[in-house]
Amino acid sequence: MSPTPRLIALLVALLAATSVGVQLWLGLSRRPLLDEAWRMARYFTNLTNVLVALTFLRIALGWRPSAWWSAGLTLWIVIVGVVYHALLSRDLSGLRWWTDLGQHSAVPVAVVLWWLAFAPKHGLGPRHAVLWLSWPLVYVAYVLVRGTMDGRHPYFFVDPGRLGWDGVALWSMGLGVGFWLAGLGVVLLAQRLGRSAPSMKRDDPAGPEAG
Repeated sequence: MSPTPRLIALLVALLAATSVGVQLWLGLSRRPLLDEAWRMARYFTNLTNVLVALTFLRIALGWRPSAWWSAGLTLWIVIVGVVYHALLSRDLSGLRWWTDLGQHSAVPVAVVLWWLAFAPKHGLGPRHAVLWLSWPLVYVAYVLVRGTMDGRHPYFFVDPGRLGWDGVALWSMGLGVGFWLAGLGVVLLAQRLGRSAPSMKRDDPAGPEAG
């Protein structure tokens, strides 16, 4: 991969890492480091931003991601922004506003722009829209198990105490369908862009390349 996408990938990694890092630092005024890190690990936003930071750091170091991974990561971080602004946004100020803006707006936009400009797009198909459900499904299972242990749930739509298990199931299915439809949209866009642009090296759609 040429220096330009690698340099921009480094900037994206720094943006995601800084957004998460500042949030962690702000939380240290209320609880110890490990407690705050464990609290933050409850949230899909934080975990997905960490995935972005790690993935884009690897790209900056020369790794070439597969088409399915770069598109899936783009989908996941976009969903972070859409769900937040549609259902969860709140009034904040100071550094908390900046880190909130970073994780839910700036990072998703930056990842989308990088994906549009530089990511491989060949080989994607409808099966990948199903494959991309794996991360949100793993996350939902994780927070439900964790919530039964400590009684805390990060979002209202995965809180059985507020919605009941039927409500959680309905919200999970609804969001899952939304993820799937959005994934199909990503596939269609990738196929169109792949036909209209010069082909980059064809990647293995079954998984990320070793690098």
